[in-house]
Order: sequence, then structure tokens, then C-alpha cells
Amino acid sequence: MAELPYRRLAGFYFFYFAWLGAFAPFFSVYLKAVGLSAVEIGAVMALPAVARMTAPHLWAWLADRSGKPMQVARATAAAGTACWLGMFAGTAFLWIGAVVFAMSFFFSAVLPLIESITLGRLGARTGDYGQIRLWGSVGYVVAVVAMGYMLDRFGISILLWVALATFVGTLALTLWIPEAAPPPHPAGAESIAHVVKRPEVIALISACALLTAAHGPYYSFYSIHVVAHGYSKGLTGWLWALGVICEIGIFFWLPRLFAACTLRGILLASFALAIVRFLAIGWGAHSLVLLLLAQTLHAASFGSFHAAAIAIVHRLFRGRHHARGQALYGSLTYGVGGTVGSLASGYSWDRYGAGLTFTFAAAAALAGMLILWWKLKIDRES
Repeated sequence: MAELPYRRLAGFYFFYFAWLGAFAPFFSVYLKAVGLSAVEIGAVMALPAVARMTAPHLWAWLADRSGKPMQVARATAAAGTACWLGMFAGTAFLWIGAVVFAMSFFFSAVLPLIESITLGRLGARTGDYGQIRLWGSVGYVVAVVAMGYMLDRFGISILLWVALATFVGTLALTLWIPEAAPPPHPAGAESIAHVVKRPEVIALISACALLTAAHGPYYSFYSIHVVAHGYSKGLTGWLWALGVICEIGIFFWLPRLFAACTLRGILLASFALAIVRFLAIGWGAHSLVLLLLAQTLHAASFGSFHAAAIAIVHRLFRGRHHARGQALYGSLTYGVGGTVGSLASGYSWDRYGAGLTFTFAAAAALAGMLILWWKLKIDRES
């Protein structure tokens, strides 16, 4: 890994996921505090996913065409940071929605481009990805724990300032990461349209979109759900952190896991454990023990799932298609899946309550697992 700009990539992941650690668990709490309804909260929380449906394709196409993915990443990180400043100007539903969408339109490009650069530099050593990506999990843990205590002490408006600090840190690291050489691609390589039509690609993206949709109530309403059961915001932050700490453990173990198991097997196990997790959250929030056990399963429902999925994407989208493959995966999985999950959770939360909403999430994960079992045929060498 000596050829990698390891510390710079690790620093990028730290700040990028620190932003997610401040935003994803607690932004819904901020939205509730400024007077938005559950349906409006679900709609706003869906907007980053809506932006991810299309924006990453534009930026990935530009990166592939120009051969300068880091230049594109720097420009979009700067634009996303500037858009976030609008959050300080008002709290009306439409204004917040416009700011979040604009920020996401630019900032959603940054991670797929860096993922493509990281995996491209690793080559066949995809198991080593976890040694870099775990720093993102560390950043998430630091942010989510600190954010929980800061909200208890300073009030909800501190979230906007903490998020801004993580935006600035992310932008600074993109300026420090060197440009990557364009990946080689043989003449006559498959077009990206041909790759997308392959059954294993369709199965992978469909199943992963379902699992991402299943996370909709978790990312939109978990903090509200836990606080409503009498837990403090500080403890809520630690519950989020526990899940990501277990995720870090998976990333440490990733090289051995990839060597011992097929990527298909890792995905199937991840989906199965996600089903258990969502049912435990939905029906067991009265028990701290069950909440703790459910959070340990974040290692599977996100950690091993994410690592195995992007490794398969890296193998299926080769050469010149690396950046667009990661963008396509991100937009359809996290874009479409995240949008559906967030919007559906907002309506379901009001109508059916937490238990049934998380049961619907478990059902979506089950559907994704069945698609993988039925259609995804891939081994270690593919």
C-alpha cells in the first residue's frame, strides 16, 4: 500500500463520514425542532438520495471524459460547502429542502470519485480497502458521539456549525489528494450500457437498493424513536457510535473475510442479519440490551454489505468504466433506494408507527436477499 496516498485518503474518509455522523443521525431532530412534520422530515431526508439519482452520473461522466477525477471532486466539494451556508438563512420547509438538494447535487459526487480512485490504486487488493475506509468510520464515531453531547449542552443549532466544519475539512483533503492516472482499458471493451444489462449487475443493484430503502426509517427516525423511549441524546449518540465501532471491526477483518468467503456469501449473510436488526429496533426499543445488540449488527447491515457490494461493482465495471460504475451503483442503490426508503418511512411512521415501519424495512431486506440468492452468480475470480 506504499504507492497509495494513504494518510490523505484516510483523512478524506475521516472528514467525509464525520459530516455524515453529524448530519444523518441528528438532522431529523433539527428538522423536528424547527417545526417540520414527520412527512416533511421524510421528504427532506430523502432529498440527498434524490440528488444521487442523477448528479453522480454527470460528475462521473465529466471525470471520465476529462481524465481528472480529483479536479472534479475538488470543484464539487467546494460547491457543496458553499451551498450549506444557505442553511443559516432560514428554517422554512421549502428553503431547507432547496438548500439540502443543492448541497447534495454537488457533494454527492465526491465519495464515488474517491472510491473509484482508491479501488483503482488498490488493484486486485480490494481486501485492503477496509484499512483505509475504516478511518471514515472513526470520523463517524467521533462526530456522532460529540454531536449527541453537544446537542444536550448547546442546543440544536450547533449541528449546523459542526456540519460546516466537516464540510471544510472534506474540501481541504480533496485539495491534498493527488490526481490519479486514467485507468487502462483495452480497445473494444464493453460499453457501459452492455455492462448494465448483465443479469448479475441488475440483481446486485436491485437488491442493494432494497437494503438501502430498508435503512430509510433507521436514518430518518432512529434518533427520534430512541429519544421518544426516554433515552438521552448523549446515549443516542453512543448507540449510533456502537454500530459504527462494530463496522470498524469488520473493516479490520475484511482481508480475512474476503479470503475466506465469496462476495455473494458475504452479501447474503449481511442481508439476513439486517432483517434481524430492523425487527429488533422496531419492536425492542424498550430494552437497552436489544438496542445494543441491534446496533452491533450494523457491522453486517452496512459494513460487510457495503464492502462486498463495491468490490463486486469494481470487478464488473472495469477500466474506463470505474468512475461511472461506482456512480451508477451509488445513484441507483443509495439514490433510488434511499429516496424510496426515506419517503415511505415518513408516511409509514405517521400512519403505522415505529414497529410496523421497521417491519416493512425488514421485509424489503428479505426481498433483496431473495433476489441475490436467485440471480447473483459471482465467485472470487469473476
